[in-house]
Amino acid sequence: MDAITPAPQGSAAHRLEAELRRAIIGLELAPGTRLSEQEIAARFGVSRQPVREALIGLARTRFVEILPQRGTIVVKISVRKMMQARFVREAVECAVARRAAEGFDAGARERICDLLDMQDKLARRGDHAAFQRHDELFHITLSEGAGCPLAWEAVSDIKAHMDRACHLSLTGPEVMLPLVAQHRAIIDAIDARDANAAEGAMRAHLSEILRALPHIEAEHPELFE
Repeated sequence: MDAITPAPQGSAAHRLEAELRRAIIGLELAPGTRLSEQEIAARFGVSRQPVREALIGLARTRFVEILPQRGTIVVKISVRKMMQARFVREAVECAVARRAAEGFDAGARERICDLLDMQDKLARRGDHAAFQRHDELFHITLSEGAGCPLAWEAVSDIKAHMDRACHLSLTGPEVMLPLVAQHRAIIDAIDARDANAAEGAMRAHLSEILRALPHIEAEHPELFE
């Protein structure tokens, strides 16, 4: 857990939960890792109470499992949960894309232009961690521009269960650049005020992980249930 550093804001428990969640999604804490309250408390310089609260929060969102007499373990990636998460996310984000095509905030449109340019640069550099952050910012800004930021809040925890597999799939520019093209297709349809095309482009984009999943699971069987 050497790579984990505390975030500067919020309560100790909130800060710990956010940092542990980030480390789990980024696979710094691999599926199956046993977490020690004492070790985490010592590393972050806090008592065990906020650690316990952070782990309870992570258990609530199903990133860890707290086992009586056995401790806390980072859950393995579940294909079944991923499919459920993708179903919910697709329903919400396709609706967002349709709404965006009916009217989109000009300021959000400018931010998306900058995000897409940065994503392209990050893809060409092979910086998958920063690329993944900007991918998320694209979807957040899309929801904001469509006037429904709560839509993103509704799927953010669900989507996080897909992110570990997505992290494994971003192996290089040849994988990341097509995702940028898919983002551009979504925003082009929104610019054209074509709700059907915007929904179709979003649906195709969110289906990308389905094509990559069998290969990822075959290459990393120890990370999956």
